[in-house]
Amino acid sequence: MQRLALAIFLVAALALLGATAMAALGQWSWVSLTVYFQGQPVPEAGMYAQIGLTVLAVGLCFFLPSNRRIMQLENSHRSFSIGMRDVARAYHAVHAADRAQTFKLSSEFDAVRERLAYLRDHPDLSTLEPSLLEVAAQMSHISRELATVYADDKIARARGFLEQRQQEIELFNSRLEQAKAISNELKHWVHEIELEESVAAAQLDRLRREMQEIMPELGLETTVRTDPTALDNTIVDLQPKAAE
Repeated sequence: MQRLALAIFLVAALALLGATAMAALGQWSWVSLTVYFQGQPVPEAGMYAQIGLTVLAVGLCFFLPSNRRIMQLENSHRSFSIGMRDVARAYHAVHAADRAQTFKLSSEFDAVRERLAYLRDHPDLSTLEPSLLEVAAQMSHISRELATVYADDKIARARGFLEQRQQEIELFNSRLEQAKAISNELKHWVHEIELEESVAAAQLDRLRREMQEIMPELGLETTVRTDPTALDNTIVDLQPKAAE
C-alpha cells in the first residue's frame, strides 16, 4: 500500500505540473475557484491555488527517494535471513584479503574486529547485514591458518617454480628430439656404409673366383698364403707354368 500511495502521489504531481505548464503557456485554462476574503471575492484565486498546489507536490517529490530507502531498509529488516550465497561472497572477500596478508592483529577479538571493519568498508558488501558480515569475519578468523599456508606470495612462488620446471621440461624434450634425430641419422649412415662394404666384399669375392678360373688358362699357377701385414690378409704368388 505504501508503494501504491507513492506511485499515485508521483503521478498526481506530474499531472499537476503538466497542467500548470500548459495553462501558463495558454494552452489550457486555469482552474476556476471562487474564494472570498473578508467578504470580497479574490480575483484569479484558482490560478494561485493551482500554482501553489503544484509547487507543494513537486517539492514533496524530492522526499520520495529517502522514503524509498527507508522502506527498503524496513523490508530488509523484516525479511532478513542469513543466506549462504551472501555469507560465501563476504567470506570470499575477507579470505582473499587474509591471504594477501592485509590483517596484522593477532588476538581473537582484535582480529575479528579488524576483519569486520574491512567488510563494512568493502564497496561490494556495504548492503549486507551486520550480522552476516560478523559471521563472515569469524569464519575468516577461524581459517586464518589456511590463509597463511595459501598466502598469495607463496602461491606466486609455487606457480613461478612450476612454470620454470615446465620450461625446463620443454627444453629437455626439444633437446631429446634433436638427439633422436641425430641418432636416427647416424644409424641410417652406418647402415649405408655396411651395405656398401658388403657390396664391395661381394664384388671382391667374385673377382677372386674369376681370377682363379682365368689364371690356369694363362699358364700361371697361384699360391695363396696368409700375410697379417696385407690389407686383406691374402697374398697370391704367381709362378710361370713350364712350357710344353
